[in-house]
Amino acid sequence: MQTLAIAVAHYLNEVLGISVPEPKPWAGANALPYFLRDAFELEMLEILGHSVVLAIGRGEVKQSLSEVRSWLGKINAQAGQPVVYVTHALASYERRRLIEQKVPFIVPGNQLYLPDLGLDLREYFRQRASATEAPLSPAAQAILITALLSQPWQSDWQPAKVAAALGYTPMTLSRAVRELTAAGLADAYTVGRSRWLRMALPPEQVWERATPLLRTPVKRTVWVAGDTVPAYLPRRIAGVSALASYSMLAEPKLPVYALFVNDWKAATDAGVRELPEPEAGAQEWQLWSYSPALWADAHTVDPLSLTLSLRDNIDDRIQLALDELKGQLPW
Repeated sequence: MQTLAIAVAHYLNEVLGISVPEPKPWAGANALPYFLRDAFELEMLEILGHSVVLAIGRGEVKQSLSEVRSWLGKINAQAGQPVVYVTHALASYERRRLIEQKVPFIVPGNQLYLPDLGLDLREYFRQRASATEAPLSPAAQAILITALLSQPWQSDWQPAKVAAALGYTPMTLSRAVRELTAAGLADAYTVGRSRWLRMALPPEQVWERATPLLRTPVKRTVWVAGDTVPAYLPRRIAGVSALASYSMLAEPKLPVYALFVNDWKAATDAGVRELPEPEAGAQEWQLWSYSPALWADAHTVDPLSLTLSLRDNIDDRIQLALDELKGQLPW
């Protein structure tokens, strides 16, 4: 952990062109509750004449961003000076959330955001993103999520079977396989005439690696009159409605459903009436870039796609509920 603290000092020396002394253990750490000392290594550092406390996330403890924000506030109240979150890596959506919430952070060699000191060097020192960092297509994303959520989970799987169940063509399948292998999420090999994919990491680590490459499945949102919706339409409970079923979050006043965008025309042909704005009895429909029915025999959308659809929501209640959902994933 001390190595990461020193890496912060070296990084600041490099990007700011100033002399930053090596950090020292923060004397106030012993006054903190045990859970905070277990979650962070705490170091004192001088930056441009300002003393700050570095709260270095311990690698063996995975903190949610809502926990980070709350815990840094507790440390700040004790320290009476800026507290900076330090970690090895942040996904782009995690960085956005921290910036929106004005949470200072440093990722040595990569990102720096210190609003109290007027410093924001998030992306300027990164190399141009490589092709492997391009977002996955909706088909590749759907195939990956289906494989990650399969029970029992298998490290080796046949993408053709997954693609066929989702209704994708062989051409779409081939493109998705190329994307998954190029992104380093799986390795391809053949057995006889069958193509297989192997994920060398456990599912939770594949998900963490893939997350920066994944996008919300929601292409657009519409309001519809609930009394015009046929019961047979292939929709799933989604959004805050689905999240409420996984957590202590309250149900929204109007229900939220997801529909594959390709099925929207069939829905309107069947009599579903779109509304210009919500009204009594209305339903919120999310039109997805892939089928919201990746989980068979479920009444809600799958938890990974649900997470992607809500991860940029700045409502703290929703983010806390997403953290609760994360603890219920099948791995």
